[in-house]
Amino acid sequence: MRFVLLSLLLGSPAYAWNATIGKICTLTHETEAEEIRLTYDPAQPLYTLEITRRAEGWTQSPWFAMRFEGPNPIEIGTPRHTLSDDAMSLFVSDTGFGNVLDGLEFNQTAYAFTQDHLSEFSLEGAAPEVRKFRTCAASLLS
Repeated sequence: MRFVLLSLLLGSPAYAWNATIGKICTLTHETEAEEIRLTYDPAQPLYTLEITRRAEGWTQSPWFAMRFEGPNPIEIGTPRHTLSDDAMSLFVSDTGFGNVLDGLEFNQTAYAFTQDHLSEFSLEGAAPEVRKFRTCAASLLS
């Protein structure tokens, strides 16, 4: 019985937040339905958010927004987003992502949405990885 339980646990995907620090830093999280990926390129400096849906693509929308729910709720929006050629990925780039990083670090749930689509991400385990991701920019200042 223990072997069956262990194989079920090891065979199921691990959906953890993960930060990597390098020439371009990344913060990623996957679910069965989607992936959220933040990158920071210190050489630019430029942050990019990419949300990829696995089954159904995004549709053109005049705006994109994110809402973070938890102890420090934040809602932000922009008309400056683009879609990939196949419309499966949505992109937002900017020189500052402080509100996004605060939302990810200090809340429990993130919603990314347009007028037609909603994506939900649990922020369980995100805070330490967001702090690690933030060190990418800070390391250039030292």
